[in-house]
Amino acid sequence: MKLESISYFGLASQRMEWLGARQKVLAENVANADTPGFKAREVNSFEDVLSKTVSAGQVTVTAPGHIAGTGASVDGVRVEEDPEAWSNSPDGNSVVLEQQTIKATEVAESYRLAATLYRKGYEMLTLSVTGMR
Repeated sequence: MKLESISYFGLASQRMEWLGARQKVLAENVANADTPGFKAREVNSFEDVLSKTVSAGQVTVTAPGHIAGTGASVDGVRVEEDPEAWSNSPDGNSVVLEQQTIKATEVAESYRLAATLYRKGYEMLTLSVTGMR
């Protein structure tokens, strides 16, 4: 049995994939911090991802790694210009490294939490099946 087939594990996996896509977008923002006219980008919220993929109370994805959306996408997650970008520089660039650092830290903490929950779920499943840790 694949652990992803159990909704708890599927949800944790989907969250970690979304966090990976978000980290990739943040890294691209930082890489383009000195590019004139570059606009900071952000992925759609995880809640938006879930609301578009929830069907009859279960999380469903039409194809592995694919989440429907409009506009550009990174790893199947919709990416748009960041509406919360702090400022624009005189050359039109809206990337603020401090803001990107804060967001990257949030992503790292959230990923660590999701990975811990996944591991604890696996340990609980193992304990219930084998009676041993």
